[in-house]
Amino acid sequence: VQLQASGGGLVQAGGSLRLSCTASKRTFSNNGVGWFRQAPGKEREFVAAISWSGGDTYYADSVKGRFTISRDVNMVYLQMNSLKPEDTAVYFCAAARRAFASVASREYAYWGQGTQVTVSS
Repeated sequence: VQLQASGGGLVQAGGSLRLSCTASKRTFSNNGVGWFRQAPGKEREFVAAISWSGGDTYYADSVKGRFTISRDVNMVYLQMNSLKPEDTAVYFCAAARRAFASVASREYAYWGQGTQVTVSS
């Protein structure tokens, strides 16, 4: 599975962006999918995850109430509202080895190339 993340950009604090993740070569409709981010000089961190059915979702405490993860047949979205400068990072989508969602990066076997999100104050 090859993943492609898109939708990043520059936005002012309080603004919104929607990230998209799609798969090529093979669908990821049977896989859990997660979003992670990495800011300069920091370790990669979990942001949100969704199970194969969309029935289970998980969020990092730092984004709860502001970000929403969703999916349809072969796309996964991350709607980001009320963005803050501390949300600035490269955002990666990843497909899990299994159908469930996970907060642990070790559960994800397939990673996209990342999309830059920059939030100005």
